[in-house]
Amino acid sequence: MSKLPKKDLLGIKNLSATEILTLLEMAKAEKPKIKNPQLRDDSLKNVSLATLFYENSTRTKLSFLLAGDYLGAITNDLNISTSSVAKGETLIDTGLTLDSMGINIIVIRHSMAGSAQLLAENVSAAVVNGGDGSNEHPTQALLDLFTMWEHKNSFANLKVAILGDIANSRVARSNIFGLTKLGANVTLAGPPTLVSQNMASLGVTVTNNITEAIADADFIMGLRVQLERQKAATFPSLAEYAHFWGLTKEHLQHAKPDAIIMHPGPVNRGVELSTELIDGDRSVIYPQVENGVAIRMAVLKYLALANIGNIGAKKDYVIKFL
Repeated sequence: MSKLPKKDLLGIKNLSATEILTLLEMAKAEKPKIKNPQLRDDSLKNVSLATLFYENSTRTKLSFLLAGDYLGAITNDLNISTSSVAKGETLIDTGLTLDSMGINIIVIRHSMAGSAQLLAENVSAAVVNGGDGSNEHPTQALLDLFTMWEHKNSFANLKVAILGDIANSRVARSNIFGLTKLGANVTLAGPPTLVSQNMASLGVTVTNNITEAIADADFIMGLRVQLERQKAATFPSLAEYAHFWGLTKEHLQHAKPDAIIMHPGPVNRGVELSTELIDGDRSVIYPQVENGVAIRMAVLKYLALANIGNIGAKKDYVIKFL
């Protein structure tokens, strides 16, 4: 079993294709435990996990806590609003406090890009980046990749269109890193104020034409308009954004007949995607949520086996799809 370059999972950018595919294979093995409680085990019974979320979250935080529970770990959520952070405690001091309590894995979400790396450099615990500013969101990208892999079994020559607020999206960045490493073709599209032509340097196609972006696409991923990260008005109104950039059923005639609709959530219904698409039979938005638990089980087990040692039965996951 390959090991992460360091003790932490800070981004997709510093993972190899082999490491990404190993995590997908592990998630496949762990996924049945979500729906079948009898399959859950205590392979991480000696591991303690703490979630440290300075920004709001439903899917990421809860799925990490459930992933730990399903593998028998000791899980705790540090409620920032009622913790010593509210008294002025710094991120590093909070991390050192958790270290001193014997926490093995810390999952952090923070508005500052680089916060996960800063924490990782100052604590002994393994650190998982649950989203740092507009930088990266590696486990979201991994669950997106896992969802695509379940449907297509390969990434070679897949066309993936990512639409919307690219400029502020850590999800877009992590997906770009992962998809291009695995051989997929990525097209970005959005308003000129929210997608920069400079993104082409990452090996993707950039356009301001939504029809062009989704032409012959296998997967179409909408992104939430992140008003909280926009320092200035980037479009006149949400209604105008929805009119020009919201994906509707009519757009799908330009994609492949079996094109799949994705979104990292939460979705602004009628803005990024029409309700008809969100609830339609080509949407995998809720399967993505389920896959998030599977991926996070894989990540926790991967880090535990690689860094903590002698936790659970070590297993070699064979890479079958290189």
